[in-house]
Amino acid sequence: MSKSSTLQDIRVIDIPVVKDHRGNLAYIQNGVLPFEMKRVYYLFDVPSGAKRGGHAHYEQYELLVALSGSFDVILEDGKEKKSFHLNRPHKGLLIPPGIWRELENFSSGSICLVVNSGEFKEEDYMRDKNQFLNFKNLSR
Repeated sequence: MSKSSTLQDIRVIDIPVVKDHRGNLAYIQNGVLPFEMKRVYYLFDVPSGAKRGGHAHYEQYELLVALSGSFDVILEDGKEKKSFHLNRPHKGLLIPPGIWRELENFSSGSICLVVNSGEFKEEDYMRDKNQFLNFKNLSR
């Protein structure tokens, strides 16, 4: 469990791209990421004004990529807050465990790809902000 993750641990990763006159091909595979991929999912058809996320993980890493359109990712480590605007399919936002995330301001037609270091386990999620702050040894 990573109580010590901070916003300084957040990284924007360049996803390798093979450029071709027929169009570009971007790829993510083990070796490109600092973790082994175990799960991939994506968010789409997010209604205008809706928010996603609203949780942190105890152990799992995530890479978020705007495959289409754009959205904002607001990250908190319990002390600081920082916002990232994702709108490029060859840039990924690496989020380590112990960081609260919220996704908002989805543009029409946006698709958010999430590459995860673990399979789905409900017990890896902190879905309550107070639970997150207690985990980080902070309180409101």
